[in-house]
Amino acid sequence: MKSNEKIARRYGTELRNRLDWGFARPGSHGSNRVARTSGFRYDFFPFDSRSAVQYVPFTSRRENQMPKTTRRTFLKVATVTGAGYMVAAGNQQVFSQSPNERPGVACIGVGGKGGGDVNNASQFGRIIALCDVEKNTLANKGREDACKDAKQYVDFREMLAKHEKDIEIVTISTPDHMHAAPTLMAMRMGKSCYTQKPLTRTIYEARLLKNVAETSGVCTQMGNQGSALDKSRWATAQLKAGVLGTLKEVYVWSNRPVWPQGPGRAMTMEKFAAQAKAERPENADRMIESKKKEIDTRLESLDWDLWLGTAPKREFWPGLYHTFAWRGWWDFGSGALGDMACHQVTVPFDGCGLRDPISVKAKTSGHDFDSFPASSVIEFQFPENAERPPLKFWWYDRKGNKPPMEVFDAWEIKPADSGVLIIGEKGAFYSADDYCGTAEFKKCQPLPDDQLTVEYAEKKGGNDLDNMFELFRAVNAKDPTICKSSFVARGGPLTETILLGNLAVWAAYQGGPDGALMADWGPTIEWDAKDLVVKNLDAIRQAEGSELADRILGLIKPTYAEGYRLD
Repeated sequence: MKSNEKIARRYGTELRNRLDWGFARPGSHGSNRVARTSGFRYDFFPFDSRSAVQYVPFTSRRENQMPKTTRRTFLKVATVTGAGYMVAAGNQQVFSQSPNERPGVACIGVGGKGGGDVNNASQFGRIIALCDVEKNTLANKGREDACKDAKQYVDFREMLAKHEKDIEIVTISTPDHMHAAPTLMAMRMGKSCYTQKPLTRTIYEARLLKNVAETSGVCTQMGNQGSALDKSRWATAQLKAGVLGTLKEVYVWSNRPVWPQGPGRAMTMEKFAAQAKAERPENADRMIESKKKEIDTRLESLDWDLWLGTAPKREFWPGLYHTFAWRGWWDFGSGALGDMACHQVTVPFDGCGLRDPISVKAKTSGHDFDSFPASSVIEFQFPENAERPPLKFWWYDRKGNKPPMEVFDAWEIKPADSGVLIIGEKGAFYSADDYCGTAEFKKCQPLPDDQLTVEYAEKKGGNDLDNMFELFRAVNAKDPTICKSSFVARGGPLTETILLGNLAVWAAYQGGPDGALMADWGPTIEWDAKDLVVKNLDAIRQAEGSELADRILGLIKPTYAEGYRLD
């Protein structure tokens, strides 16, 4: 542990410099959140309230980092060099080099992953305005060549109001709780949106974004960039073509969270002072004064009220929420499920028809209704549809928390730390990649390509850039259906399915002894997907109490802080 602490001290500043408003990712946005230094990686594993650092040799699994151009995709897509905006040229789309012909883009959240989204958008558009509640992050991004002429704001509402006439596209790369409000405002102004995953923090927000996108006619794309991978789209087509026969079960497991989660982590100055006086009375006054100065210094560059945005008010505490650690808090994030399921579940969602679940239940390691549990298992049940019989989908989170080994032994699989397994009567599909960038079919043969219908993403330099480019193609063509992760076609419905799991996690709050998973399942949530209603809420209220039941309603539809519009 001592060596881990040394590494944490050594790289702590570098890590913080990589993080954003909240949508921060150490290192590249790859299969693991890692910061890469000298051929090594350091991962953050939250088995307690401290961020432990593990120093391990770095070997990338991301063979999909630079997608290959096949003869099929070369013939299908015109290869274009340079950056610019698209204009018609026969049956192909090519780029104009004139900046004035490129769409204006406003970017909300410009550090970490948000910074990458700014860079990607700048390849095809003009960056008109930047917004971030972290002033240092905002200033640093504004110095980059692509952003040097961009106006800078800390409040997205002011930015959108001032630039309504000179922007066409808005990128939103903020903490989960601040995805919906700016996206809704932009779409209601007629702006196309690229919003990071999960699309929203709550189920109603996801439904509303889908509906507003549909009625407004704008183009939209969710930032689950793995959906632009050739292998992901190919695997989806194989599943839709029935290569596995009758589908039986779906398993997805993740090594997340890689940030702190679990009960008892909240901190305030009052709590800190009491602990200092009780545990170190001789140094308490100095410790308290030092912490106050630290907080004041951080708040010189961070607008905490705007960071909270739509969420309930709470006291700022250094490192506890901003940056990156917000994912582990119910008010701001959506836990490991929200972080990774919109990536990992994309292929089974489309390929197995995982829409409109009818029930969900969970086992957890316990939580305090403020921070997510350190670990959970969730079971979703889906009704029969035209393509398959009723189907169960299991989700597992935390490194080492996986389906039973007999599930893998039947298919001679040595499971990776994260993965997807879909079982059918004829065989199984397995991917050890967070984005299904790898695909193995067990005991069955995939169909030849000439028997599949697959629309591959145009290649612009990696799946993240390809996913962004799909939005620009759609805007140019005025065709929202070009975006395969649009809010209407996938982004909204996928997010609805995923977030239902958190209702079950909320209800399964008790946990097992010493932080272990519960022995029994928590309450079953019986779900009406059409009307977004928990059908057995009264029974849950009687069994678990009104406070728990009322907060379930808040995870379906939130109440925004004053100054922000939902409906």
